[in-house]
Amino acid sequence: MEQKNNREFPYEGRLLNGFVMLAAVLIPVPVSILVLLLALPEYLYWIPGIVAGVGLIAIGILLCGFFVLQPNQARVMIFFGEYRGTCQKTGFFWVNPFMTKKKVSLRIRNMDIAPIKVNDKVGNPVMIGMVLVWKVRDTYRAVFDIDASDVEGLVVAGDGKSNQAQATGGNAVAKALNAFVGIQSDAALREVTGRYAYDEEEGKKGEITLRSDGHEVNEQLEAKLNERLAMAGIEVVEARLNYLAYAPEIAAVMLRRQQASAIISAREKIVEGAVSMVKMALEQLKEEPEIELDKERQAAMVSNLLVVLCGDEPAQPVVNTGTLYQ
Repeated sequence: MEQKNNREFPYEGRLLNGFVMLAAVLIPVPVSILVLLLALPEYLYWIPGIVAGVGLIAIGILLCGFFVLQPNQARVMIFFGEYRGTCQKTGFFWVNPFMTKKKVSLRIRNMDIAPIKVNDKVGNPVMIGMVLVWKVRDTYRAVFDIDASDVEGLVVAGDGKSNQAQATGGNAVAKALNAFVGIQSDAALREVTGRYAYDEEEGKKGEITLRSDGHEVNEQLEAKLNERLAMAGIEVVEARLNYLAYAPEIAAVMLRRQQASAIISAREKIVEGAVSMVKMALEQLKEEPEIELDKERQAAMVSNLLVVLCGDEPAQPVVNTGTLYQ
């Protein structure tokens, strides 16, 4: 889904090589102090001390301008509250030390939403879990449109291990994004899966169900997540159901229902095959001139064949010592 109103733009301010600036920052102060110590008389040795103090303060300020960027990482540049652009160049750089540099990861992230209880279309409680793959697309929205001031109070969907570890790791931006994605994923999962029944209902063939039409459900889930997460500058790479089962309180009843449906389907197939075999046997007997069967004998043979072919247990042969009519 294409995100609209992308407010991110590249940082075009001064960006200097970090190694050159590191040498320019660290070398002048010690050299200046050494020159002053050699040039000044003893009673003026307090001057190098002042120079050293001022130099250390200046070095401390200038060192704040250094930063490193790895592939698929970005820095959102903010100068006294004003957004100046997003830097995505990789390497070691130096910028104005008064520039705030918020780090945002552009790498693909994986989130496992643990099974939650959802009522399907017909009201049956089912347990549904999801795997979500996502990444940041608009760093401006990710930093400025999501409030990271109260991350500790946010509830992350899913289990207390995988998602909680993601929410507590990294900087404040990463924590806020993980919490936001977790909550919105939970809401989208409930909304989309609540539209469909777990399995086909009687008399309603061809409808989309959670169990048999996973591809269509995954597509709708991905579209809904993209719609919800676009406000945070997030793009969903993939979303798919990875767990689907009836809730424990109705699992046993639904299992018996499925077993009954399976038995009925199997019986229908057996009867269909048995009738076909009996029909074939009668047709072959009619082609034999030596064998003539009246209607009553044909009915008896059909009955016996159906019992043998449709029975669960092996047939027990019974030898008739008389005739069919006695």
